[in-house]
Amino acid sequence: MLIMKHEWKKHEKSLYLPKNKPELIIVPSFNFFTIEGSGNPNQESFSEAVGVLYSLSYGIKMSPKKGIIPNGYFEHSIYPLEGIWDISDEAKANNNHTLDKNELVYKIMIRQPDFVTKELACEIIETVKSKKPHPLLEKVQFEAIEDGLSVQILHTGPYDNEPESFELMDQYCSANGLVRTVLTHREIYITDARKTAIDKLKTVLRISVKHLEH
Repeated sequence: MLIMKHEWKKHEKSLYLPKNKPELIIVPSFNFFTIEGSGNPNQESFSEAVGVLYSLSYGIKMSPKKGIIPNGYFEHSIYPLEGIWDISDEAKANNNHTLDKNELVYKIMIRQPDFVTKELACEIIETVKSKKPHPLLEKVQFEAIEDGLSVQILHTGPYDNEPESFELMDQYCSANGLVRTVLTHREIYITDARKTAIDKLKTVLRISVKHLEH
């Protein structure tokens, strides 16, 4: 029997390819490799963290070729990079309305297919440590994260223009009796900033919400 390769762009459009206007969605729990950090994402340390996450994700994808065939394994495309973004406690205390990227706090991640267990994740981490050692591998976590009820939008263009899309999301929430549950937000990078013209960048912006109590 021919088993089709699972491609998130084709099979999970509601999660990764929303429209360019706000919409309500329920996002279930998924498993991720994650790394926490802080500072300007244009710094080399951020790029290195991204590289570590991709090395682990490719380790999962290529595991059958290394003699590791996980139970339930299926061919799949690597999921996109994602990040949950916040600002430092000091920046919050200063209440500065101008974003200083050096004050950013983040958890970046790449989702893993459902067949990936904690045991397999740990095995892949150890394998990568032995073949491509990197200090950031010590900071990697494998964890389940659930966004739940959320509002999302596809933002096209520069990251610095994201406030325009967040304004549309805020208007949608106000019109539909929704409020944010946390001040952090999720970004899903559909395009690669290193290979894409800045005006063509596509980023899913997502905020967790709840219905206002009457």
